Amino acid sequence: MIEKVEKVLIFGNSGKVIMKPIVLIFIAFFTLSSVGQDDNEALIEAKRLANNFVFEGNEKIQEEDYIAAEMEYRKAISEEESNVSGIYNLGTTYFKKGNLEESLFRLQQAASKATDRGEKHKAYHNIGNILMQNKQCKEAVEAYKNALRNDPSDEETRYNFGLAKECAKEQEEQNENNEDDQEDNKDQNQDDQDQNEDQNKDQDDQKDQDKQDEGDNKDQDKKDEGDQDKDEGDQEENEDGKPKDDKQDEGQGDQDKKEQPQQPKPQQGQMSPQQIKNLLEAMNNQEQKVQEKMNAEKQKGERIQTDKDW
Repeated sequence: MIEKVEKVLIFGNSGKVIMKPIVLIFIAFFTLSSVGQDDNEALIEAKRLANNFVFEGNEKIQEEDYIAAEMEYRKAISEEESNVSGIYNLGTTYFKKGNLEESLFRLQQAASKATDRGEKHKAYHNIGNILMQNKQCKEAVEAYKNALRNDPSDEETRYNFGLAKECAKEQEEQNENNEDDQEDNKDQNQDDQDQNEDQNKDQDDQKDQDKQDEGDNKDQDKKDEGDQDKDEGDQEENEDGKPKDDKQDEGQGDQDKKEQPQQPKPQQGQMSPQQIKNLLEAMNNQEQKVQEKMNAEKQKGERIQTDKDW
């Protein structure tokens, strides 16, 4: 009996030692359970309040009071950041107000946070609508594709998807045409530039040629002036009686003298024929004067006959 008691005691002792950590674990689990329950209650309360704000915002939308609706949706998001209904409806409010940029941001946020396929479908569908209004057809095609992946039965989404594809195709063709036009304009501009460069080069060559011709003309003028001055100098020497070829001129003079007939020189004590001729002319003139004088005196002594005597 003693051994059994000892064993019991030992078991009891060992049992006490084993029970200590078990009690601590139980206390910690109870505490965590209490904290988790409080957190769950807080989340539930936040969700309830967020839903109430969303409900209030929906009523304001019906009244077309978009400013008040925006405030209610913002309250809902502040209570529960992941409240997809509040985010989606806030994006819809911006869309109705015409703020497409903010609306697109909120709808993309709602699509990323949504776990329900219906919510994702609505978000992507409206994202596509906004992109179509912004003329972003290629991006709108992808948005409608995502909407159809979450709800393939929506005919409106499928119809908008077809419009977006057609719009994207037209834009792509237009971009290709614009690229071709730009390439053509680039080639034309290059051709014009090359032509202008050629014209400028021709003009420069012509200027250089003109300058060269002008220089040649100046040199020729100087040469002509020098030749003219030289000729004038030669002429002046001729006029002064000092020609360069005076010996030749003198020889020519001698030749002329030789060609003229030589007059016979009068001998000493005799008159030359010219002197005889001059003497005869002087005698004739003297005789003529005497005759004229005699005729004048004869006329002075005669009586002039008149028709009637006085």
